[in-house]
Amino acid sequence: MVSRFSFYNTLGRRAQVFEPLRAGKVGFYGCGPTVYNYAHIGNLRAYVLHDTLVRALRRGGYEVTHVMNITDVGHLSGDGDDGEDKMVKSAEERGKAVLEIAETYTDAFFEDTRSLNILRPDVVCKATDHIPEMIALIRRIEENGFAYRAGGNLYFDTSKDPRYGEIALLRPEAQTRARTDGDAGKRSARDFVLWFTKSKFADQALVWDSPWGTGYPGWHIECSAMAMKYLGEQFDIHAGGVDHISVHHANEIAQSEAATGKSPCVRCWMHNEFLVTDKAKMSKSSGDFLTLRALVESGYEPLDYRYFLLGAHYRSQLQFSPAALDGARNARRSLSDRLRLLAAKEPGAVGDGAAAKYMEAFDAAMGDDLNTPRALAELWGLLRDPLVPPGAALEAAFDMDRALGLRLRESASAEIAETCALSQAEEEEIRAIVAERAEAKKRRDFAGADALRDALKARGVVLEDGPGGTTWRMETR
Repeated sequence: MVSRFSFYNTLGRRAQVFEPLRAGKVGFYGCGPTVYNYAHIGNLRAYVLHDTLVRALRRGGYEVTHVMNITDVGHLSGDGDDGEDKMVKSAEERGKAVLEIAETYTDAFFEDTRSLNILRPDVVCKATDHIPEMIALIRRIEENGFAYRAGGNLYFDTSKDPRYGEIALLRPEAQTRARTDGDAGKRSARDFVLWFTKSKFADQALVWDSPWGTGYPGWHIECSAMAMKYLGEQFDIHAGGVDHISVHHANEIAQSEAATGKSPCVRCWMHNEFLVTDKAKMSKSSGDFLTLRALVESGYEPLDYRYFLLGAHYRSQLQFSPAALDGARNARRSLSDRLRLLAAKEPGAVGDGAAAKYMEAFDAAMGDDLNTPRALAELWGLLRDPLVPPGAALEAAFDMDRALGLRLRESASAEIAETCALSQAEEEEIRAIVAERAEAKKRRDFAGADALRDALKARGVVLEDGPGGTTWRMETR
């Protein structure tokens, strides 16, 4: 028996009970990286979402096939057909070959995802390995009357698709016949290139022979071609960032359905919101971005960032700041402390029914469009409830972590739990916080003092104020 899920479908803008095409099986395609630079932490929000989705579905009893593309050709700096080729630009700046750049940043991307405990997709497919599939799909589109040639390139004719842009809420009557500034070959601003045969650049690094001449594919066709190869002409879930909705995913839908005549090509579209700093979207093109490596160099662990992301719903814009990440790090440390404390106790009745209400609430939260903030709250409620035996609490927490991916079992491993004694470093840290709180009270900064007390309490440290000063102990219940 599989669990019940409801997801918000961008196509239609409403929550829907999830019903896969084939009972018990899910075909899932997540938009992968364009490997011309390191992924920034905003990019990584999407991949934590994809991983959480896959984990939750598998925990819920589904057999999931997860496919992710690697874009190593065809992605221009504009999401349409404008700007420079991102791969070529990066290669020129670094004095390396395009495929060398692609390999370097692909490896770096998977190093980041491993650090974040993101499961590797079942299929990782590079665009450059699937040019024949793209050409075959473009031929089907052309044969069905949805393409035209102009200026040496092959374009998709959006005027032939009355539902074009439906996912982005684009109105058909607003489609313009005006040509874009950079491409006089287009009949409409919304038309897009399927195949370039006259490059925008003097020396395009990667080209292939095709029925339309030697050239290279437009960006959008790769996802349709590879998704169809590995998941079929219709599949269950497609995910990506909200910035893909208006152009990339609108184009994917149009070209896929023009080729096959089958609608919808995807049953559910899921999009994560931006990570922002001071209300500005993080962007590699601006050069103003943070990498996971930079966070680690600043003293954070990768899973601190994963916890931070899980603390907000994926469809909510998330404000990043060092203070917010500090809060996530402290919360995750407290979570680890709690698990170690429970692991050091007598297990009690493992499988005890007292944990059931938390499990049911956790399942409901994850089933409700992956509501991870609510799910984390249920995890904390479970671990703090004195009526739940330690063994049952740990068993339930580890089950929850099959969806959350926080490596909770490692936090409560037998090696760690042999003793509940604190390390010397942990004791020194607690003493420093107690001293800081005492200074805050002297300054009559009572709000600050209370905040420090609460932070210690969250880690299981109990403070006791007396005539001789403040003493502390670890919570024993």
